[in-house]
Amino acid sequence: MSLVLTSAAFLAVAIGVAHSWLGERYLVSRLLRLENLPRIGGSRSFTRHTIRFAWHLTTVAWVGMAGVLVALSGSPHAAPASRPILVAVSSTFLVSALLSAVGARMRHFSWLVFLAIGLLTAAGLM
Repeated sequence: MSLVLTSAAFLAVAIGVAHSWLGERYLVSRLLRLENLPRIGGSRSFTRHTIRFAWHLTTVAWVGMAGVLVALSGSPHAAPASRPILVAVSSTFLVSALLSAVGARMRHFSWLVFLAIGLLTAAGLM
């Protein structure tokens, strides 16, 4: 189990880093330069900070899940108490794969990485 959960954790960190770096470079920074952003919280500055914060918060969540997987990878067999955690993490990434594949009509490769993380995490249950 150690190798599959560690591999899933590595992929979760990798997609998080790619999400933050590529998203900032190609999407967020360009979006925030638009002059017609709505005023949320009374200002466009608040809107810009909220968009950037929300974008990178996703990466924090994925890295956090990777930490959970690394913590659970230390035992040779999933302890009964850790099984629901693995099911939750696996399900989250499998649903992410589905939504990403459908939402981007399979043109964005993230669904493949989410699928791999979900399946590797599910394999950690066995």
